[in-house]
Amino acid sequence: MRQYRMVCARMATGAALIVALGACGKKEDAAGTATPAGAAAPAAAQPAVSSQVAALNADTLREKAAKAYQDSRLYAPAGDNAAEYYLALRDKAPGDPGASSALTDLLPMIVIATEQSRDREDFAEAQRLYALLEKADPTHPALTRLKESVASAQSAVTQRAEEQKLTAEQEQARAAQLEKERQQQQAAQQQQAAQQLAAAQEAESKAAAQREAESKAAAQREAESKAAAQRAEQQQQAAAAAPKPEPEPAAPTLRAISTPQPRYPMEALRAGQSGEVQVEFTVGTDGTVTNARVVRANPPRVFDREAVAAVRRWRFEPVAAPVTTRRNIGFSAGGG
Repeated sequence: MRQYRMVCARMATGAALIVALGACGKKEDAAGTATPAGAAAPAAAQPAVSSQVAALNADTLREKAAKAYQDSRLYAPAGDNAAEYYLALRDKAPGDPGASSALTDLLPMIVIATEQSRDREDFAEAQRLYALLEKADPTHPALTRLKESVASAQSAVTQRAEEQKLTAEQEQARAAQLEKERQQQQAAQQQQAAQQLAAAQEAESKAAAQREAESKAAAQREAESKAAAQRAEQQQQAAAAAPKPEPEPAAPTLRAISTPQPRYPMEALRAGQSGEVQVEFTVGTDGTVTNARVVRANPPRVFDREAVAAVRRWRFEPVAAPVTTRRNIGFSAGGG
């Protein structure tokens, strides 16, 4: 049953096969061809659906229809093809969407097959296919044209046969050849149609798998996004609940008593080289400087020693607690 649903769901792609099948047929007869006087209408010698097929129940018809479609038995052989099974299924279950969709896709193929049977003068097969088309859609626009063209061709063949006075042996040989040609042509056409349908179904299956993978990836991204938002909310709640640290007391203001300038290195002075050194140091409670070190120098290692030596000689007013600070010391060759 699942296989049947897959065939029916994807059968809309069958319309694309009309172009491939149409290349096998001859040009259509001119519209409006008058039916010769006395020519018999192409009425089927037997019902469009065989009595054996009509006797099957709906479930069996679904199974056999899907199997016939997969085996490229779209409209032939008589009594064992997808078109007859779907027609019988539609009679038993008028609301079955799979049967209606399948028959809609099969109609163009049946029209082409009817024309090809007419063109090779296989009128029995043309009438059988005409009956399938008429039962599937009594209002199909091709019915009138097919009826007239088959009747006209049949009349022409009858007239030619009378003129040539074919013998019974010749007629039998011709019928055997017609049967052989029909089987070969229909087998090739139906096989081609089945292959193209299979390719379309495979492409649809891959597309469905791709859509499923993309859907899973999107769901995963959404889940990760929700989890990240939840973690952020939890962190915010934890931060709000955590005790806030006491603000640190403001650093005391340093008041310099003595800040002698650094000695200018002789080599830098002779080279006319200038620069700047940032020194970090600590002022003790008695105002003396300790722990002087270079943080940044430009250029490096030219003025470092003299800058640190000068800062160590600096003196500040006493403070309540040691204070660590930074100062930039400039060296300008023009200023000595």
